Amino acid sequence: MECPTCQRSITIPEGGVNAIPQNLHLGFEVEVARHMSKIGSDGEKTCDACIDGSTGPAVVFCCTCHHLLCKLCHDHHTRSKIFHHHQIFGLDKKSLKQHASKVKPIVHLCSQPHAKEELYCETCQLLTCEDCTLVLHKDHRIADMRNVATVHRDAMREALVCAQKVTSKLTSAIDENDKIAKQINTSCKENTTLIINEAFKQLYQKFEERKNTLFSDMETMIVSKTTALTLQKEQLMKMQVEIGSYTEMTSHILQTHTDHEVVELGDLLPTELKAILKKVENMSLTPNQSNDVHVSLHTDSLIKELSVLGHVIDSPPSSSQSTWSSESVARMKKMYCVKVESMTSKGESYPYGGLHVKAELRPKSQVGAIVPGEVEDHGDGTYTITLTPQTAGPHQLLITMEGQHIQDNPCDLNVKTKYSSLCNPVITCRGPVDIAIHDSGVIYVVCGKGHSVLALDQGGQLMRTIYDGYNGHGDGQFIDPCGLFIKGDVLYVADSGNHRIQKLTTGGQFLQKFGQLGSGQGQFRYPSSVIVDQRDRLIVSDNQNHRVVILDEAGTWLLTINGNVHAFQYPKGLALDPQGNIHVAASGSNTIKVFTPEGTYVRTYGDVKDPTGIVIDEDGYSFVTERTGNCLSIYGPEGNKIHKDGNLNDPRGIKLDPKSGSLYVANFGADTILCCVI
Repeated sequence: MECPTCQRSITIPEGGVNAIPQNLHLGFEVEVARHMSKIGSDGEKTCDACIDGSTGPAVVFCCTCHHLLCKLCHDHHTRSKIFHHHQIFGLDKKSLKQHASKVKPIVHLCSQPHAKEELYCETCQLLTCEDCTLVLHKDHRIADMRNVATVHRDAMREALVCAQKVTSKLTSAIDENDKIAKQINTSCKENTTLIINEAFKQLYQKFEERKNTLFSDMETMIVSKTTALTLQKEQLMKMQVEIGSYTEMTSHILQTHTDHEVVELGDLLPTELKAILKKVENMSLTPNQSNDVHVSLHTDSLIKELSVLGHVIDSPPSSSQSTWSSESVARMKKMYCVKVESMTSKGESYPYGGLHVKAELRPKSQVGAIVPGEVEDHGDGTYTITLTPQTAGPHQLLITMEGQHIQDNPCDLNVKTKYSSLCNPVITCRGPVDIAIHDSGVIYVVCGKGHSVLALDQGGQLMRTIYDGYNGHGDGQFIDPCGLFIKGDVLYVADSGNHRIQKLTTGGQFLQKFGQLGSGQGQFRYPSSVIVDQRDRLIVSDNQNHRVVILDEAGTWLLTINGNVHAFQYPKGLALDPQGNIHVAASGSNTIKVFTPEGTYVRTYGDVKDPTGIVIDEDGYSFVTERTGNCLSIYGPEGNKIHKDGNLNDPRGIKLDPKSGSLYVANFGADTILCCVI
């Protein structure tokens, strides 16, 4: 039974209720003393909390429960919210001596153990009464049971509302799922079947039409061959009849005619027969038609395409989800590449090709034509579009897929000129005046401050010295060289101070020289530039004679373009456009003069300040260095100015490497050679 005072359970003795001791507290004290004696005894002690004590010996004593505890029960005590406030000490003698006074009898103040519990211990998470909170739940967090119940009811109601909402959504989702499943098995299946059947019906029709066309071609070829063989046979039979007739006649004459008659006939019959035989010799006796009728179907590639024809997919391709990108800068006359990636309506990659992708580049101004794009289908859902802008300035890029614009399209695209600003110096040398680039990539430089001609690699490292001296009058020596030109393995130098043009090998070996001081034929006065045209003619700027002179390969004087007649002075740079016309940078008149290969004046263009060097690319764009203006100007094929770079210092010669597309400028004032890619 349970004590109404302490709620301690005791065993009813054999004598019944009347045999229960009157003083349970004294009995408990006796039990405490017995426990103290037990825990203080030597030897192994058994756990009071375990059912059979199989988990091990007792290692601690709980002063609150009056239980010996093994390690497992001790761990449970310390981890449980209900028992964590209990006082526990070890069984060693030091702990017993120190904590023996803490062993107290259990006193419970609750006079009604089953009274109405209206409080809630949040620490132990148990319902309790007011009396029990004074001992069993002392220092615990206590709350009114009704308040706690209200909180739990509110939580339940909120959870119920959420559950009802989710249930409604789940019901709608299930209904939609059933609806889609029904559509897939009815209308969707029917529509897909109809589309596939219609497509293959058209294919069958085209195959049938093509088969009939091939049969018709075969019949036409057979008729043609048969007709040709028939005509040949008729000609052969005609010759056979003629030869047979003459043969029969000749045999008859030989048998029946007298010698007198044969002589009278003379060689008439043999001559006619020989003429017929000659015709036969000139005729082809081989059938003029073969017995082959070859048909080429290329079925392998067609079968390969048919094997991947069409796709049944979960999500269709979407133009609005498909994207495009480009890593290049759009430049005039340069290839501009765009990559397109097709996506599904779910935003996933569409892994198949075959979509109708189209692109074009439209100039926003009235000048320039629409540029269509060339589309390459990679078969994996990606496409490469190539466009070549023909004009610079604002454009609109339009990319469509299946007739609809893709994502971020149309968009504005600014097409830049063929020229990007000159980069950092690539070569440093003493006063570069002009440059020439060999097919091997070797760069030849005239250094005005050293009167030298050097051969450098692409990094500017010296490979060999063609000449490095001062006031050299001999062959292969120079005074103030100004212009360079390379054709093949021949180097042409405008030896200005010696008033001549020299030819050398690219290795520096002297070959030939033309000119001397003067103003007549075969004479120059400070020639500043030399180029060679497609006819191997030498074209020379005879600077202080104010003329341009054209010589043949051997140095013979061919014609003169007179500056006094055509209003130019001090010609310097020379260049040839794609039509072979000669462009003259006339520094004294601040213009560019254009002449035909025969020296006829064409036009004048350019507003330049002391033009020194000029080069023209394959599209007819002129690049002009302005010495006084300290800049590089670019002119279109029609002579319109389209760009200007003003970051130079006394620029001189300019050359274009057609292989790499690099433009080299002799930046004389800064002792550097600049480079950019056009």
